[in-house]
Amino acid sequence: MSHASLIVSMGVSVDGFIADREGGFAWTAPIDELFRFHLEEVGKLGGYLLGRRLYENMLVWENDPSMRSTEAGAEFADVWCALAKVVFSRTLDHVQGNARLAEASVADEIKAALAATDKDVSIGGADLAGAALELDLVDEVRMFRYPVIVGGGTPFLPPVTHDIQLDLLETRTFGSRVVYERYGRARDAA
Repeated sequence: MSHASLIVSMGVSVDGFIADREGGFAWTAPIDELFRFHLEEVGKLGGYLLGRRLYENMLVWENDPSMRSTEAGAEFADVWCALAKVVFSRTLDHVQGNARLAEASVADEIKAALAATDKDVSIGGADLAGAALELDLVDEVRMFRYPVIVGGGTPFLPPVTHDIQLDLLETRTFGSRVVYERYGRARDAA
């Protein structure tokens, strides 16, 4: 059985934001080649931990039949709906589909999600991902850097209290000019 890794994977502007000043992120909508790549990556996951906003934004894949209007859209909806999800929220009292509300600490929920599968687990949402980084629980950081400067908004990651050394594992530029950067935790760094 292989070791499951915890992955942070998000779209980000050149200036380091996952949402603009108004909370918008339409500029991150993947098309064609990039959408297929996301489909493959999400299909490899054994679980997903996410914050309320990301959960609510992704509900469209479970609730909106128009998202299934293409073959790729239907495939992604199937993969997303089947994926076990843990939602961190202080305001929701229930969630839908193959999701449950987090009941334990971030660290305990991460450990439980990783123990439940031999596949990688993704964690999404800037604050939640930042908390996992701060706890030294993130194995990989994957950025999809979009060729746009938004000038403010939600930062890719909140500040951490210590340096976190990473090794560049992979880069790829998609036809849409999005640059994929995959970093692994430099575990042997002092």
